[in-house]
Parts: sequence; C-alpha cells; structure tokens
Amino acid sequence: MQATRRRDTRPELRLRRRLHALGLRFLVDAPVPGTSCRRRADVLLRGARTAVYVDGCFWHSCPDHLHLPRANREWWIRKLESIVARDRDTDASVRAAGWWPVRVWEHEDPVAAAARVARIAQARTGFPR
Repeated sequence: MQATRRRDTRPELRLRRRLHALGLRFLVDAPVPGTSCRRRADVLLRGARTAVYVDGCFWHSCPDHLHLPRANREWWIRKLESIVARDRDTDASVRAAGWWPVRVWEHEDPVAAAARVARIAQARTGFPR
C-alpha cells in the first residue's frame, strides 16, 4: 500500500491535461476550504467551488471493475467498505462547506470526464464561455 501514489497518478494527469486545455485553472491536491485538511481534492476549481476526486477502481470499489483479493477476503471487504464510507462522508462535508464534489473513475474517458467537469464549472460560475 505504500507504493500507492497520493497524487499525480496517470488518470489524474490525463484529466488535468484535458481540464487545462478547456481553459480551466485549478489547484492540485488541495484541501477544500471549510473541511478537514486531511481529505484533499485531486483538483480544486476555486471559482466554481468544485472539488474533483479521481477514484481508483480497486480502492474505491468501482461497481464495474471491483475485484476482491482471495487472500484475507474479509479484511479487504471491511477495508474497502471503510474507504467508500469515507468518500461519502467527504462528499457530505464538501457540500456542507458550500462546494460541489465531483467523482471521476480512473477508467472514465478523460475527454468525457473533463467535459463533464467543465459543464459543472460553467453552470456554477459561467466560465469558460
């Protein structure tokens, strides 16, 4: 688990590249103002008050790609359920702080995901035109 990267993963970089190409400017690996500093958004769009999280299929229990290890199965089930519960709690705290959480799966097409994030940002601020 120590080898798991916290930031700058391949799916994050692909998404950030597309967001930047669409004219969006953002912070990377930043805490959402008004929430716990320990839970950081992968991409933070300050003007649109939108926090984007790029979730890995294994760690965040993707409904399409979840594959539980055979060894120590019960422990992994509890572990992955706790991560999903933490994600839901993070979404609730982000909303309570007046921000909008957006979840992007690592297997999503980065062009489509960036377009979705841009639509949300535009709806919240009117940018980009």
